[in-house]
Amino acid sequence: MITKRIIPCLDVKDGRVVKGINFVGLKEVGDPVELADEYYRQGADELVFLDITATHEHRSTMVHIVEKTAEKIFMPFTVGGGIKSVEEMQKILRAGADKVSLNSAAVKNPDLLSEGARMFGDQCMVLAVDGKRRDDGSGWNVYIHGGRIDTGIDAVEWIKDGVNKGAGEILLTSMDADGTKQGYDIAFLQAVRSAVRVPVIASGGCGRLEHFAEVFEKDAADAALAASLFHYGELTVGTVKEYLKERKIAVRI
Repeated sequence: MITKRIIPCLDVKDGRVVKGINFVGLKEVGDPVELADEYYRQGADELVFLDITATHEHRSTMVHIVEKTAEKIFMPFTVGGGIKSVEEMQKILRAGADKVSLNSAAVKNPDLLSEGARMFGDQCMVLAVDGKRRDDGSGWNVYIHGGRIDTGIDAVEWIKDGVNKGAGEILLTSMDADGTKQGYDIAFLQAVRSAVRVPVIASGGCGRLEHFAEVFEKDAADAALAASLFHYGELTVGTVKEYLKERKIAVRI
């Protein structure tokens, strides 16, 4: 039986983990290496590390922090932010990451997904998409540069194209739901899940235990990512997994 994954996320700015609401109002919440170690001990299935200002600041991901984090954990580790070339992917993987996450760079250069998949395998290529519902309600647009720029590209169509080019997994963040703690964007997730056959990670909006169960019971995602719930100690990974197990949802204990 394929188990559902629980994934803490470290949004990193200036070497510190931060969290905001709807991609704004960022507040510092801790040290990435210490938090990574804590989530590993709690039994997280994977860890996502996103250098959220690297692209906007026109710099590479902070490799030294990736190295320190990788030394502390022994679980799949995805790193994204500011990765613009196969050479930079290689640096991140050599620093200890298992997967690389591409967002803005893939939109600007879709062939980067193909190049990375050829070099490292599609299992290493995570297409991260920050999406926001259009004002007319007709669908979702892709945003880049940490949610600052609306590309006008339809998110579902872009994800289909990205998978065709070599993305082996989708990290889907709803900008509408992000930080609100009102639940994952089920409609957005289901639209993507019905369009592609690669694993989809739900991101943005989780606020309580029931939200984890909902996203899996509605078959909207293969994995659930959360940040502030774990950062502020409102829940532990272990608590979430025990709850899901009681709800007859397969998880790795």
